[in-house]
Amino acid sequence: MAVITRRGGFGARHLPRLLLLFVPIAAIAAARHAPAAVTFACAGLAIVPLAGLLGEATERVASRLGAGVGGLLNATFGNAAELIIALAALQRGLHDVVKASLTGSILGNLLLVLGLAIVAGGAGRERQRFDRVAASAGTTLLALAVIGLLVPALFHEIAGHSRLLPLAPHEHDVSRMISAVLFISYLLSLWFSLGTHKHLYAGVTEEDPFTGSLPRAVLTLLIATAFTAWMSELLAGAVEGAATSLGMTPVFVGVIVVAVVGNAAEHATAVIAAARDHMDLALNIAVGSSTQIALFVAPLLVLVSAFMPHGPMDLRFTSFEVLAVAAAVGVVSLVAQDGETNWLEGALLLAVYVIFAIAFYYLP
Repeated sequence: MAVITRRGGFGARHLPRLLLLFVPIAAIAAARHAPAAVTFACAGLAIVPLAGLLGEATERVASRLGAGVGGLLNATFGNAAELIIALAALQRGLHDVVKASLTGSILGNLLLVLGLAIVAGGAGRERQRFDRVAASAGTTLLALAVIGLLVPALFHEIAGHSRLLPLAPHEHDVSRMISAVLFISYLLSLWFSLGTHKHLYAGVTEEDPFTGSLPRAVLTLLIATAFTAWMSELLAGAVEGAATSLGMTPVFVGVIVVAVVGNAAEHATAVIAAARDHMDLALNIAVGSSTQIALFVAPLLVLVSAFMPHGPMDLRFTSFEVLAVAAAVGVVSLVAQDGETNWLEGALLLAVYVIFAIAFYYLP
């Protein structure tokens, strides 16, 4: 997993930090019991710059400690916002919203983030090239993730019709065991990318004279994580009320709105990397983040939910969610198979994302 740092100077990338003003605004809205839609919107806007700070701090720590540790840090903190939001929702028993947000994170990274990155990188260029072997490894891991989502859904359908044994306990057992397999596969993928085949993920590292000290970067990381957890709690608490008042289903809010908010850091970093003609890094961010969600975050949530008051979460996603993830993985595999991209391929990925968003909006 590669690391890219950013150059100093005030510019467009600093503008989202103005959204930090929504941190106190969201806190005040929640304390005064403002309408759920207002609290949800303010907390969501506050998470966007916090997610960006998480991404920047992770990159800066990684640039100081080396590429190997940098890959591990990206694996741990790259999806911190999504993980914190999901934990806050699980604490409230919103299992369907959590599953929807996981689906949305995978779709958002593969279609929206990668699509925007390819369009940004392809502007003014005939094509951009990347390592086909690394891309193939990433899409193969995503195929494993699709199987991990498909099997619990098939088990529910087949075992549910037999009616020989109580289904729920066995579903949770199947989910826990599959989660363990996915988690081990994720660890193996880390060993592949950081150990035996790390040369495939070397990417490009740009020197940044404004990186700052390591303690400052670590402090920023911890503070941004704490505030993200706070805003995520407010967001999760308002999601159901906001969905009702806005005429949206909780599934659409989870798949589209919450996922886009949680992926804010990946959006910015991948687009910037592609615009600088570092398509290997942009692809690694988009595919790698989806892999982390499917093979690390989802299994972790299944295991952790067993200790929460509303009971364990399973890996049984809806048929449409499984189909959407499988289709997204297939489309990205087609884009990645020739080792190069152009702006049209990015536009087509965005078109697929819009199609799914329309379907999820009208899904009852």
